[in-house]
Amino acid sequence: MRLTEPRVPALEKDEWNADAQDVMSRFGDREPFNIFKTLCNHPELMRRWLVFANHILGKSTLPPREREILILRIGWLCQAGYEWGQHVLIGRDCGLTDDEIQAIKAGPDAESWSDADRALLRAVDELHADAHISDATWSDLAQTWSTQQLMDLVFTVGQYNLVSMALNTLGVQPDRGLPRLED
Repeated sequence: MRLTEPRVPALEKDEWNADAQDVMSRFGDREPFNIFKTLCNHPELMRRWLVFANHILGKSTLPPREREILILRIGWLCQAGYEWGQHVLIGRDCGLTDDEIQAIKAGPDAESWSDADRALLRAVDELHADAHISDATWSDLAQTWSTQQLMDLVFTVGQYNLVSMALNTLGVQPDRGLPRLED
């Protein structure tokens, strides 16, 4: 974690205003994650962001395993400890092994990747470094993925780059039990 204390507090339920209560009602009675408790400081932003985030995480044309490879790689590159921890757990649920999760840290040059997975990781690295996917990587990706999936790929990396910036800058602290970047 870049910050050991939040810059923007994670508000508890008794601190939520009516707008925050309304947005948070969609999550039911389960304990909300710190990212959502932090966003309760700006419920209108959260309401609008959740629509896009829901597409990326739940309605994307990408298969869940590959989506998680993208998210974990951008989280690693951004050194977003909170995002890394949340998506290690989600990635495992989507079929990523612990060895694959560790290899995501090494990136596309790790020997264990298939050509298709290596292209995904290379795309993340290129987007992170240059905000652009090269022709060679695009061509490799297009051998496996449809136009809609390629678009979802770019927007997934962009979404989680944004989220990583917000988490790191706002100082959102990890929820209990999350794996750490160092693990």
